Amino acid sequence: MNRSASPEGRALKATAAALQPLQRARAIRSKLRLTSAAFKTRRGITELFRGSLAREVALLNLSIPSVQVVVAMRVAFFLLIFLNSSVYAHSDFTEQMGIPHLFAKDALVEEIKKVDCTLSEGRKTQCWMIVVKAEPKHKMGPWCPRNVVDPITSGGMMFIKQQIVPIDGPFVKNAATFFSDPKWSLYDPKTGAIKVTDSKQACEMAARPDVAPQYNNYCVECLASYMGPDFHTRYLIPVQPEKAKSKQNPDGFSGYGVAFNGVKFDIAAPIGAILGAHTLAPVDACGGHVNPHVGYHYHAALGCSQAYPSAASHAAIVGVAIDGYLIYARENADGREPDDLDECRGHEFADLGYHYHANLAAENDILHCLKGERGCALAGNQSQCDFSHRGPPGPPRR
Repeated sequence: MNRSASPEGRALKATAAALQPLQRARAIRSKLRLTSAAFKTRRGITELFRGSLAREVALLNLSIPSVQVVVAMRVAFFLLIFLNSSVYAHSDFTEQMGIPHLFAKDALVEEIKKVDCTLSEGRKTQCWMIVVKAEPKHKMGPWCPRNVVDPITSGGMMFIKQQIVPIDGPFVKNAATFFSDPKWSLYDPKTGAIKVTDSKQACEMAARPDVAPQYNNYCVECLASYMGPDFHTRYLIPVQPEKAKSKQNPDGFSGYGVAFNGVKFDIAAPIGAILGAHTLAPVDACGGHVNPHVGYHYHAALGCSQAYPSAASHAAIVGVAIDGYLIYARENADGREPDDLDECRGHEFADLGYHYHANLAAENDILHCLKGERGCALAGNQSQCDFSHRGPPGPPRR
């Protein structure tokens, strides 16, 4: 007798087939730490288990009571997964499992936790408290070349007139020609040595919009070591983001948000003030440099932090904004930027909910504004956001 042709055999074969997608889903979800939207949305769950549910329901038609009982329990289990999958739909999946798992552990000073907080328009809610270190694990720099003969690999770049401009030795030598301004003179014409800020004090005097006069015509370079081993930044980011009554402009200390390696996604660098003092303030290949008040930070999202897959055709998730909405990479899987972004570079997409897409690096503005009620970044021992004043806490910065 062919057992596989019997009702019992068919039931066992169908059960094994039905369990394969579940096992595959568990393996993939474990590997991706539940970051793929295909496993966080109702649509993804439906696609994954549609075949399994059909097989299970078909088994219910068999006239074997014991098989019917087991199958009925499994059908209920699949339906429970399907119905509960809505907790992963939209960007509020960050409350369920996302934020604490998305950040690199070595970027954190302490475990991420929920705390009470008050947002920019007065809403009292809960925020993720995320305390990060002053520098990432990836290589930083180079920023300033040391001599006018130094090659392109010796320096960083700047975003000038919506172009990415490499800052190498020849650029510094020819800066007066590039800017059509004879006052540019950052090097010793006899030796070719470039004037670079080489101390914490020099950094503090030059790395600000109102550059100290003695540091005009300098290439400004600050080191993460200036921050000290105990420096850290504390972010309060709403667990459940909500749209604000009007668009929000980020303050200069909190920036737009934070990448998953703990680096701040900062506001636009004040290129006008920098160039107005005949100074250069290059960023490295990751779009980052150091400021003595906030440590290493990004002025562009160039893929140097952790990125997590989302929907099959959509961009990767690269960070979280200070208002709690997620920040995605600029381009989708097809290499194109979404064509329906709003004034803040955000949009609604299928089951991913509202989120932002990072801007082109040359634009020198990772986002344009924020749509949600803002949390904040805090320094020192502060524990609550203070929206009673405008502008960033602490000294002006770049």
